[in-house]
Amino acid sequence: MNIKGLVGIGIALSAGLACEAAMAGVSVGVNLGVPVAPVYAAPVYVAPAPVYEAPPPPPPPPVVYQPAPVVVAPAPAIVVGWHGDRYWDGYRYWGRRDWYAHHGGYGYRHW
Repeated sequence: MNIKGLVGIGIALSAGLACEAAMAGVSVGVNLGVPVAPVYAAPVYVAPAPVYEAPPPPPPPPVVYQPAPVVVAPAPAIVVGWHGDRYWDGYRYWGRRDWYAHHGGYGYRHW
């Protein structure tokens, strides 16, 4: 086939397709009126109303454990005075020799 024949077939095909597209029509219809039920209407079946079940009860609240109260025993009272071989003056413990050396009493000799 020569090139002129192919071009001719292409033009003919294009023209044929263009004609088909040109022949396509668009129609618009407007209907006015009230629909009327026919006399021989069949009975209408309606679905039964849905049955709702009660929702499940809410879950119980979480268990909260309260710790036992902490009982703090009162600290033993420290009395100012001699405790064995040490003396408490309210600030620190003194050894017997240190106490007498610092306060210069009870026959303590300074060396």
